[in-house]
This record gives sequence, C-alpha cells and structure tokens, in this order.
Amino acid sequence: MARVPYIKRADLPESQQDIYDNIAKTRGRVANVFSALLNNPEATKAVTTVGEYIRYNSKLDPIIRETAILTTANEMNNGYEWAQHEPIAREVGVRDEVIDSILSGKGPMGLPAKEGIFIQSAKELVKNGTVTSRTYQALDHLLGPQVTIDFLVTVGYYSMLSQLIHSLDVDFDEGLALNDQFGTN
Repeated sequence: MARVPYIKRADLPESQQDIYDNIAKTRGRVANVFSALLNNPEATKAVTTVGEYIRYNSKLDPIIRETAILTTANEMNNGYEWAQHEPIAREVGVRDEVIDSILSGKGPMGLPAKEGIFIQSAKELVKNGTVTSRTYQALDHLLGPQVTIDFLVTVGYYSMLSQLIHSLDVDFDEGLALNDQFGTN
C-alpha cells in the first residue's frame, strides 16, 4: 500500500485540475506513480513536463530510449517501471535478446557494441552517477552532443522516478504484470 493517498482529479482544487488533465491526455491515463505524486501538484507538473519531453519530444531514437529506461529500471530494481516499459520497448522494436540481456544483468556482454553501449552507459550512470570518458566518447560519437544529453536526461529522469516509486511504495497499476525478478515495485 502506498505511503500517500492516490489523488484523483476531484481531490484537486479546480485551479490544479489541469495538471491531472494533462497527464491523462498525454499518457492516456493517470498511472499510480502520478496519482501518488499529485499530493504535490506543482512538483508533479515539473516532473511530468520532463517526462513528456523524454517520451514525446526528445531526439533520442525510441529503441535507444526504451533500452535506457529498461536498463535503469533493472539497475534500480524497479519492477513498476519495468512492467510499464517492457511492452513499449517491444512495441518500438527493442530486440528480445537485448531485453533478456538487460533483465539477466549480463548486458552489454554478448550484444553488438552499438546496442551494448547504451546498456553500459545507463548502468554506469545509475551505479556511479556519471559515465567514464570512454563511454561518453562512444555515446557522443554515436549520438552527437544534443542526443547524448537526451540520453543522460532519460536515465536521470527514470532514476528519479524509481526513487520516488520505491520511497512512496507505489502499487502496481491494474493490469501490470510483475516480472518475478523484481520485488513489489
């Protein structure tokens, strides 16, 4: 059970219902993580603005984006984000071998360098708060400076969400399947 109540639209003052409406419009629904965050509507607005940029406006290729998100979820032991994004990753074309490699923790081992670098980069950033010079150079070579920043922002954002999900003990949304490798969230 979550440590805070899940906020519904009617729970918000009329002046802040647009925050709820925007989440529902851009994401198709208001997931539990955002219902929990809505206990602070202005913080939720700031968080979801970054999330919208990542998901809908970033120049990062969707396959790379979802690879980064799944790697971050796995490294942060976050079954909630894994369950949210594994279907999206498959939908945008992340290969089964890449998903399996991330989930097993073996990635980037056994993958082509061009795929493995994104797993390696996300792992380094989550574990160390930075990437090595060599890793950064590889990212910059493949993506260029602007998209490299999009990649780093993506990993940072999903690391933050993972911390919030764990700290608030957010429940799985109805219909999400927990992968056996993860704990409750």
